[in-house]
Order: sequence, then C-alpha cells, then structure tokens
Amino acid sequence: MDKKERALLAADALEKLYPKAVCSLDYGKDPYRLLVMAVLSAQCTDARVNAVCVPLFEKYPSPASLAASPPGELEAIIRPVGLYNSKAKNLRAACAAIDARFGGRVPSAMDDLLSLPGVGRKVANLLRGDLYGLGGIVADTHCMRISCRLGLCSKKDPLTVERELSALLPTDRQSDFCHRLVNFGRDTCTARSPRCADCPLSHFCEKALD
Repeated sequence: MDKKERALLAADALEKLYPKAVCSLDYGKDPYRLLVMAVLSAQCTDARVNAVCVPLFEKYPSPASLAASPPGELEAIIRPVGLYNSKAKNLRAACAAIDARFGGRVPSAMDDLLSLPGVGRKVANLLRGDLYGLGGIVADTHCMRISCRLGLCSKKDPLTVERELSALLPTDRQSDFCHRLVNFGRDTCTARSPRCADCPLSHFCEKALD
C-alpha cells in the first residue's frame, strides 16, 4: 500500500467516524471572526477562545472597530487566552490592514493572508479552506502527530506535513480531513496513550502495525 492509498483510507475512515467535519471555533461563518479566533487560538484551547470571543465580538463587531480599540481595552478582554499583548498588537495591525487594503474583507490569496501580522501558514490554510473552499492542510499538533504515526509524512514538522499531505489528498478533502484529525486526536490517537486496540485505522497504521 502506498502513501496515497493509505491517506485516502484514513480520510474515508475518519469521515465515517465523524460525518460532520466542523471547525471547533464558533465563528458563525464570519471570516473576520474566524481570523481573530484563529490568531487567539495559538497556545490556547478552542473552548477558551470561544468563551473569550463572546464579549470581544460584542464590543468589536468589525475589523475597523477592533483596529481602533484603545490601548489596554482589547488586552483586558483577551487576557485569558495568554500572550495577550502580542496577540492584541497583531490583531490591531491585521484588522487595520484588512480595513485599509482589502476593503474590510478577509483576503483569500495565500500571499495576502501571510502579509497580515499574526497570520502564519496554519492560520492561512484554515481560512482558505473553511472560508473559501480552497483546501489547505492545517498542520496543528494533532495533524502532525497522527500523520506521522500513520506513515503519511516523513517528519513532524509543519511545512513538511503541509507539503506531503497536500500531495496525498485532493484539495476538496483537505480541510475536512484536518478537522477530523483534531477530533480523532482528542478521542483516540492521543499524544501520550493512543488507543490502538480500539482504533478503526489500526489495520493500515504504521505505528499500530509495528
């Protein structure tokens, strides 16, 4: 079995396990909200980001309003997510750029997204996939860990995993695959104690077959 066959088997198995592949950030299909929440999610749980963003979006409903937030106000709201000073600085600058350069809309082109402060390839791929249907591998900790265990990727490195998985999965399946890996990584293929005996992917997983 080659890697592409294994990747498609994994995608099929995860689709059966998690028929509804959804982002765990409650962004309400709003591109601005997803961008803000994705930036805030760095080194923080999605559950905490969801909670913090309820008052955040009530106060700042648009990129322009967040960009114009007075010093200290945004920081106080997002303090629970950690790294709040740098995240606030990046969000103000990113929202100012969206308002000034992109007419208040989150762009879809990779280069445009990467030009926004606080937006790296992981966030850009999330936005491109979930908002615009352009696919993209979101190489978070679950994606990297499970892809390497399955034998799909050569090393646990974001750029390597993004490049190698992109070559194995069709564009229209990439985003859902990554969302399902998050659920699977929490439920079954955990970091410390993977439940290989109960895993529906074990019959073709390199780690389980070792």
